[in-house]
Amino acid sequence: MNNLRNNVRLIGNLGMNPDVKELNGGKKLAKFSIATSETYKGEDGNKVTETQWHNLIAWGKHADVVEKYLKKGNEVAIEGKLSSRNYTDKEGVKRYVTEIIVNDLLLIGGKKDK
Repeated sequence: MNNLRNNVRLIGNLGMNPDVKELNGGKKLAKFSIATSETYKGEDGNKVTETQWHNLIAWGKHADVVEKYLKKGNEVAIEGKLSSRNYTDKEGVKRYVTEIIVNDLLLIGGKKDK
């Protein structure tokens, strides 16, 4: 049951190309976001689509895969854990961020030429 604690699984599409950086010591960090959509019928009977955006962080080998294979629009399945942090912005306002730390990812669909 321990692996059920803080476990997130999503399938979605990248909203933009990943931002990949190499940090001191050679460790790679990839930041990207995916959109997940849910469609249902509203009270008036019309189709409603709700889209949620999720910020993701990938480290090391996963960052290498993200850098090499993922581009805007690609569909990807991820498994990871939620992580929350806060920081103070340039104006002195405390900001809160929730991200998903990627533990595993799977590229879905074929190669897209763009």
